[in-house]
Amino acid sequence: MYPHRTSNWRTVSWCAECLCRRRHRIWGRIVPQGNVKRGFFALAEKEVLLVFGTRPEAIKMCPLVLELKRRGHMNVKVCVTGQHREMLQQVLHTFGVVPDYDLHVMKEGQDLYDVTSRVLLGMRDILVQEKPDVVLVHGDTSTAFAACLAAFYAHVPVGHVEAGLRTYDLESPYPEEYNRQAIGISARWHFAPTQAAREHLLREGKDPARIYVTGNTGIDALQTTVRPDYSHPELDWARDSRLLVITAHRRENLGQPMREMFRAIRRIAEDFPNVKAVYPIHLNPLVRQIAAEELQGCDSIHLIEPLPAEDFHNFLKRSYLILTDSGGIQEEAPALGKPVLVMRNTTERPEGVAAGTLKLTGTGEAAIYSACRTLLEDPEAYRLMAQAKNPYGDGTASRQIVDILERELHAQA
Repeated sequence: MYPHRTSNWRTVSWCAECLCRRRHRIWGRIVPQGNVKRGFFALAEKEVLLVFGTRPEAIKMCPLVLELKRRGHMNVKVCVTGQHREMLQQVLHTFGVVPDYDLHVMKEGQDLYDVTSRVLLGMRDILVQEKPDVVLVHGDTSTAFAACLAAFYAHVPVGHVEAGLRTYDLESPYPEEYNRQAIGISARWHFAPTQAAREHLLREGKDPARIYVTGNTGIDALQTTVRPDYSHPELDWARDSRLLVITAHRRENLGQPMREMFRAIRRIAEDFPNVKAVYPIHLNPLVRQIAAEELQGCDSIHLIEPLPAEDFHNFLKRSYLILTDSGGIQEEAPALGKPVLVMRNTTERPEGVAAGTLKLTGTGEAAIYSACRTLLEDPEAYRLMAQAKNPYGDGTASRQIVDILERELHAQA
């Protein structure tokens, strides 16, 4: 057709203009000319850069990566920052996502200054090289905040996945509440998981035409990870018991709040012979120290290493009850029909509390123990939480987001 030969005569390369002409001819042979959408070829030249760095981000962004690549309409690039190194790799392996860039920001003893500055500087070079048409970030991490700021400096529009979550308390969760509010200021497209999240954005003055209620991509991930034939030695150990799955890691809970959380869990495990608890311990050394001091020595509690996403979701599916201070689990567990006790003083997911899938307990030992005991002793209270309607979507969020991006970028072509 229109080849440009390289020094090796057997190798043929194509310049962008020639390749576009070739695509037109091939497409015209496959599809009747009248059915070819205007702007298709311009859309094919658009680039989407997805940036994430923690395990929860990866769980929720990998389904979006896979959907974008499945469509094949845009050039897709993935940058990971390595904010959570070991746990991030587990998720990437589960979903088969291979990053194009890795900023390797994880350092021993790092703090918020380190993470933010390394991501910001690392993103500068990638944005200059790739010149993406849109940067997609997720949620409220320091990675998302710094990547959004870098895109703003480069005049690249940002799409914010899981937009609009709010507690309006900058200290809880910290620094996540600040991060997501800051991202919301500069993002062009806001992909809100719920109508309540949309209402937050509207009250803040965001353009209604740029806010889309899509559901949460974390629900999409469950379709990949949960298996009916799953087995694990820890599940065999708890087979004839009611299994509690525990997660705890929030920065604002370190210290006395976390000790009280763990003491409540230990009391439950000691007071109820048919209860066993599994806690995949976060890699934070302070969390590990407190967990060892408060939970070790109880035969009904197993402290294990962090689980890959696939394993963890299957643990949730086979649990009786979840106790957590995490964010994403507040959406994932209700989708699996599991009650969730949220060991925090505030939550950015109030629609789950309103729907009855979540109960906010605070971090006090007595309150957590009481809430857990009620669900273990009162079958009706348990049934009401387990059967409450999940407000976080139907597993099609990634498809909806890609539909919107294709439409928006097509309009700009």
